[in-house]
Amino acid sequence: MSKVVVGLSGGVDSSTAAAILHQQGYDVIGLTLWLMKGKGQCCSEGMVDAARLCEELGIPHHIVDSRDVFERQIVNYLISGYSDGLTPLPCSQCNRAVKFGPMIEYARTELGCDRIATGHYARIHYDEATGRYQLLRAVDRAKDQSYFLYDLPQEVLAHVLFPLGEYPKTETRRIAAEFGLHTADKPESQDLCLVEANGSMRAFLDKYITPQKGEIVDQSGKVLGYHEGVHHYTIGQRKGLGVAYSEPLYVVALDAAQNRVVVGDRAATLASECTVQRVNWVAIAAPTAPIRAEVQIRYRSAAVPATIIPLADTRVRIVFDTPQSSITPGQAAVWYEGEILFGGGVIEPL
Repeated sequence: MSKVVVGLSGGVDSSTAAAILHQQGYDVIGLTLWLMKGKGQCCSEGMVDAARLCEELGIPHHIVDSRDVFERQIVNYLISGYSDGLTPLPCSQCNRAVKFGPMIEYARTELGCDRIATGHYARIHYDEATGRYQLLRAVDRAKDQSYFLYDLPQEVLAHVLFPLGEYPKTETRRIAAEFGLHTADKPESQDLCLVEANGSMRAFLDKYITPQKGEIVDQSGKVLGYHEGVHHYTIGQRKGLGVAYSEPLYVVALDAAQNRVVVGDRAATLASECTVQRVNWVAIAAPTAPIRAEVQIRYRSAAVPATIIPLADTRVRIVFDTPQSSITPGQAAVWYEGEILFGGGVIEPL
């Protein structure tokens, strides 16, 4: 079979993906991206585990220093977004700008290969009728990661393999144990890499954004309390507001310009529509008329029926059949028809 470069994080998923492809007869090359600066960061353990896996499989292992591009594309992206009162989603940005595109480029220029694979739980299907590559949900819906992959363009999807897309996570661990991989029982990462490296998102942000005291106000502008930085809050947040009130309060808006956190009751978190920018159409070309789809506005939320209305400049307006709670600017809205991902983009401030 052909040569394939497998992105290895040092976890059980990417390890098993490499082992499966190796067993299938692919000429497998391991590739690990060194993403974060600083001694003791989480990448260090991952690189060691990835190197050990490659020794176990008898395959080459390459490490690419991607710390500068990660700093520019992810760290600066997060700092800018949180400073503006947004809650950016780094994973989809990282997948497109730091991982998949650069991995394919490295594979082509340095390794003479134009196919890569990762341990993501998703599937790819080529639709001959449309001439487009479709991104599908994983068989294991509880582990499906297509939401984070919506921004991959056609020219990337044409060169990617997702060996785990057809397997449930329990089967992945069984396969890893069957292969005798040392990562078979490795605990799963529970947080963003930056959170794991810094202890919390707040700790990470406070390294770059100077806390500034400001007001917590209700929707009429009445001051209810004070905060130490707008970047410590996100839309829909209920706990940790530090405000005593007769009923539960939620963050409903972040006014970075006025350094204000606006709170309200649960009804105030509901909205019937939102606008999405930087849209990437996957299964279909950009439509010129409204379409129906099921829209997911956060990773763990259910996809709900909505109408997608095309606007100018790669933007769309999404009108939900029923109001949705805590639509968060900076996060991704991704829309599907069944298991097929149609497109997605970044939610704009309401």
